[in-house]
Amino acid sequence: MKKLGFIGMGNMAKAIAAGFIRAEKLKGDEVYAYAPHQDKLRKNAENIGFIPCASLQELLAAADTIVMACKPYQIEGVLAECKEALKGKALLSIAAGWDYARYAPLVDESTRVQFIMPNTPSMVGEGVLLFEETSSLNPDEKEEIKALFSTLGLVEEIPTHLMSIAGTLTGCGPAFLDLVIEALGDAGVKYGVPRAQAYALVSKMILGSGKLQLETGEHPGVLKDNVCSPAGTTIRGVNALERAGLRAAFLDAIDAIMQMD
Repeated sequence: MKKLGFIGMGNMAKAIAAGFIRAEKLKGDEVYAYAPHQDKLRKNAENIGFIPCASLQELLAAADTIVMACKPYQIEGVLAECKEALKGKALLSIAAGWDYARYAPLVDESTRVQFIMPNTPSMVGEGVLLFEETSSLNPDEKEEIKALFSTLGLVEEIPTHLMSIAGTLTGCGPAFLDLVIEALGDAGVKYGVPRAQAYALVSKMILGSGKLQLETGEHPGVLKDNVCSPAGTTIRGVNALERAGLRAAFLDAIDAIMQMD
């Protein structure tokens, strides 16, 4: 990969481009982007450091690796317009629902496709980036691109049949935890902690708890038990959450998403 080009420059694409340039994985003059709103594109280019393109054709002529970052409903139209220009290039899709099988009949067989599912914490370098196992990238190219995306967080290769559930956990999970942050923040406010400080305390606690599990490899139940002293305060709170059905609520939330038609 010599030049990276983004089709679309929304929040996720901005975060990805900025992360690559900030980490010095790519230079600003190695990153290109095209978006129809040119004034906004040029402003983002000034802030992040990439090269803005005036047309899709200009982008495709400049870059050998393309990130499809436009809205999912726009992709078929974009592919119809640039199928020829994509020949021989690597195409990385970060658009929800657009996996390898969906691209295969719409691009030339020489276009190498990789589906990647980032999540919103990728915007601060603490994301989870799921790489679909089914891909037409060559092995060396895939490792190079995985190393590039690792600057944004944890990179995991996932079998195609598990991409949906893995993406639900990592993509929808942040919203669930935001509810937890808000609720615990409200509890802090109820007992006198200023709201901004309450959110900061809770958010850092969640970040630290996740890091503790990752670095120790301990079962979450063991870590929970380590905090719960006999007849102590924490076990009383855990008991209240169990009575309220916290576990079942999370399972039901995942079921509601996975069972959508």
